[in-house]
Amino acid sequence: MPASTPSSTQDNATDIRVEQSLPLDKMLVRAGLGSGIHRTVPARDVLRWGGRLARIPGRTAGRFADLAREAGRIGMGTATPAPRDRRFSDRAWEENGAYRRWVQLHFAAHETAHQLLRDAELDDRVESKLRLFIDNVASAVAPSNSPLNPAALKEAIDSGGASFVRGFRNFLSDVCSAPRIPNMVDHAAFELGKNIAVTPGQVIHRTPMFELIEYRAATEQVREIPLLLVPPTINKYYALDLAPERSVVEFMVAQGFRVFAISWRNPTARHAAWGLDAYVHAVLTALATTRTISGAASTSLWGTCSGGIVTAVAVAHLAATDRESEVASLALPVTLLDQRISGTSGALLDPSLARRAVARSARKGYLDGASLAELFAWLRPDDLIWNYWVSNYLLGKQPPAFDLLYWNADSTRMPAALHRDFVEVALENQLVESGALVCHGVPVDLGLITVDAFVIGAVADHITPWQSCYRTTQLLGGKCEFVLSNSGHVAAMVNPPSNPKASYQHASHTPPDPEDFKSSAERHSGSWWPAFATWLDSRSGERIPAPEAPGSPEHPALCEAPGTYVLDR
Repeated sequence: MPASTPSSTQDNATDIRVEQSLPLDKMLVRAGLGSGIHRTVPARDVLRWGGRLARIPGRTAGRFADLAREAGRIGMGTATPAPRDRRFSDRAWEENGAYRRWVQLHFAAHETAHQLLRDAELDDRVESKLRLFIDNVASAVAPSNSPLNPAALKEAIDSGGASFVRGFRNFLSDVCSAPRIPNMVDHAAFELGKNIAVTPGQVIHRTPMFELIEYRAATEQVREIPLLLVPPTINKYYALDLAPERSVVEFMVAQGFRVFAISWRNPTARHAAWGLDAYVHAVLTALATTRTISGAASTSLWGTCSGGIVTAVAVAHLAATDRESEVASLALPVTLLDQRISGTSGALLDPSLARRAVARSARKGYLDGASLAELFAWLRPDDLIWNYWVSNYLLGKQPPAFDLLYWNADSTRMPAALHRDFVEVALENQLVESGALVCHGVPVDLGLITVDAFVIGAVADHITPWQSCYRTTQLLGGKCEFVLSNSGHVAAMVNPPSNPKASYQHASHTPPDPEDFKSSAERHSGSWWPAFATWLDSRSGERIPAPEAPGSPEHPALCEAPGTYVLDR
């Protein structure tokens, strides 16, 4: 399906597939250790689990006896029906007795494994890792992944065996190159600057670290104060300029804002020394450039996810050096500054793992984007591994052409120094305590930031849990408003008004407890983008004639958007 006209069904399915289930700090550590299926097998913890069960032989034997009795009921046809699961949506799984019993036995064994894990009464950290291990094993051996999958057999018969041949070719193609997981998107369907990242603009400044894009005005008048978008440092920038009618850049330009965006370079080993200080300096450089080009005394900032961390530190630096007036307002979508509240996988991180991860990326010079992609996939195997195993390999189909999945697969690297700095910030929760982090020789204090802030969280976000995003409203010293999107991490950014399923909660009052906000905030249907545009409009000065073209005599256009750095692989 064309990227510009996705169906609501595909939108919903894609949102589910691309949302990941590991908070950002833990994700950076796990990816730094190397990813893949071998990283989901905690051998020592499995032995510890077995040892604990050996100490309670009666209860353990009872669990296996219960499973045997349940297997007998399944064989007799008197067992409780298996829960509904989209992996087994083909009618044959229910109507064929052998298939039905196979599915029931699979779920019964999976539940028994979880019962045995609870019986062992391990500490939370070990239990969390083993639960992930159990779920991954159960996903791998699911009946739907077998060549006997009824849908696969039907496709093989209908195609005269050609589906298995195509599937084997797809398998060989995927395992021969990183990240060695099933391909999720038809890469040939997209070309940057042609049907993705197409909002008209030009690169008007370039440094070794980033390109700065200014987008062409779409209205006769624009707001006096420009908006600078700072994208994540672990993804390509064009999630913010995805496809027509799905681009926040396009939307904000159409509302009459003068929009600039940073496009980070995809670093290599020779850029290993680029740390948090270097990225903060890049944001400050881009900020100064937007002021020079626009002639405005200040610029509004939007920093997303890891780019939001860099942005917040940059604004705190300006505040500490009496330069906060250079910032008109601050927006922080899905950005985690306080590490105290973590997602369900929080127990997976410990200091020794963090040190190993940092040392590994230091030896290589960077954190590989392919490792991040592989880690994502093995944390959500049903959606990101086995779903495509069935489609690509058993059914022999080509993956879909979908813009968000294309962006998700366009992985980038992170310099070793920035990886180290982010992990240290997370381990010590340095952004919460004034002066715990020093940037360019100046202690960082988020409480010194007094500009108005618009903070966005997503209720289904497990990379930057919304409660942690909400905590930002208590860390900043200025007036904050908070939006809670009904989506997940990526879908919170790609949240166009055309999405009929979008909704959000919004309030200008931000009590200390995030649950108090959630219970009292006003609910709205639709995208939060228009609410942000209204909020930003009152903080963007007067309307002035739109510039005829991007750039200025001091910063002439270098090339058309999306630029050159975004093409680095």
